[in-house]
Amino acid sequence: MLDLLTGFVAELRAAGIPVSLTEHLDAAEALRHVPMEDREAIKYTLGASLVKSSSHWRAYETAFEIYFSLRGPDYRIDDEVDSSGEPADDEGRLNGAGDRRGQGRGGGTGAGEGMTPEELADLLYKALLSANDAMVSAVARQAVTRYAGMEAGRPVGGTYYLYRTLRNLDLERVLDRLLDQARAATSTLNRRAKQDPEAPETTLTALEERLLRDEYQARIDQLRKEIEDEIRRRLVADRGSEALAKSLRKPLPEDIDVMHATREELVALRKSLQPLSRKLAVRLARKRRHGRKGPLDFRSTVRHSLSTGGVPVDPKFRYPRPSKPEIVVIADISGSVASFARFTLHLVHAISSQFSKVRSFVFIDGIDEVSRFFEGSDDPSDAVHRINTEADVIWVDGHSDYGHALTVFWERWGEEITPRSSVLLLGDARNNYHASQAWVVKELQGRARHVYWLNPEPRAYWNSGDSIVGEYAIHCDEVVECRTLRQLEQFVGELA
Repeated sequence: MLDLLTGFVAELRAAGIPVSLTEHLDAAEALRHVPMEDREAIKYTLGASLVKSSSHWRAYETAFEIYFSLRGPDYRIDDEVDSSGEPADDEGRLNGAGDRRGQGRGGGTGAGEGMTPEELADLLYKALLSANDAMVSAVARQAVTRYAGMEAGRPVGGTYYLYRTLRNLDLERVLDRLLDQARAATSTLNRRAKQDPEAPETTLTALEERLLRDEYQARIDQLRKEIEDEIRRRLVADRGSEALAKSLRKPLPEDIDVMHATREELVALRKSLQPLSRKLAVRLARKRRHGRKGPLDFRSTVRHSLSTGGVPVDPKFRYPRPSKPEIVVIADISGSVASFARFTLHLVHAISSQFSKVRSFVFIDGIDEVSRFFEGSDDPSDAVHRINTEADVIWVDGHSDYGHALTVFWERWGEEITPRSSVLLLGDARNNYHASQAWVVKELQGRARHVYWLNPEPRAYWNSGDSIVGEYAIHCDEVVECRTLRQLEQFVGELA
């Protein structure tokens, strides 16, 4: 078990979940107090010891299902449903818990294999209607066997098998059938009420129907999870845990490429921004508070040495006053770069208390200052939404023109850049073959404290096609590849 736990911890670390040696030891100690036959208890016990962020829980669950899969390669489910469609008992049947993982029999020929699709659909309906977890588990396994079409050694991901299984089960139709049954039961009660004048009138209100729909949907979601777990266990049995772990490993929210994130991943990123901003603000404040010592304060040292007979045993230093930089953000919000600009603006303004001033400008081929949208706004997400809908960033055709946008910025706001300013330029520098006007960045570098360029594209793509980031890079203090929240956090942490 300890060897398995060590491999599990290694997979968590490979997935990006930080697990210290102390937490590893805590998990091993916690397992001593949990019954080894209780799989759920082991899962949540290890989770309590090893997972420190809710955003890491999904990656943890995937790793757990792989490394603690309980079925072997000889597993068959043919014996788990008898001819009546009921879960089997101990003599060729499932026990009451409906979970016989690891006890599969390779040579059985149960009647479940002979069930028609209509009989399986009816069994699924009964299982969901009665909320029979044992029957739901058995139906999930039978559905995977019948519909997934899994073949040994076939290099196909679990998502494909899941899609095939769910498509054949037609869960939307099953949900409608469950709701129709509830409505029919209410109608039956109403008919009986008419025969008995003293019986109360019974109707299914909109709220009751909504609650029933939510309840049935939760049961269907549980079925879907059972099917996913079953497919994952069979893939482990076929390919081995390490090979499957590599194919199923997904990046943590802070490691997702913002430029290519799916809708679901963008939601996870937004949830990660607020705790990240709080942590980063605390880190910057602590860094500033514990700054390095300044030059020796000779007068103070001599004065304090009088108490030790003139011996300067306690040198005094002039501690530098921590300065907060001014931040000027100039962000391209065209096309796919908009996601990166949105998260950067959100993060910078969420920790704006750590800077003396934050001014934001956004552009496509025109440019507009959007600092006003953040003033008095408690939620930076609302300000970012207003930027997307109200900012005046179109000059001609709405295609990126860095040269024109930077020229307008210099003409209107260039004199406001001071030696206290740090300028952040955000964008991929894909200029649609317009003039670069790189002299503007050179002028900014001459006036500002620092000029940084944050590029959300992989470094290998720079200066290819219409990318002219190299023309701007020679006038910047640093050009940073910044595709993920982790990279953005690291850069902003060093900025102050």
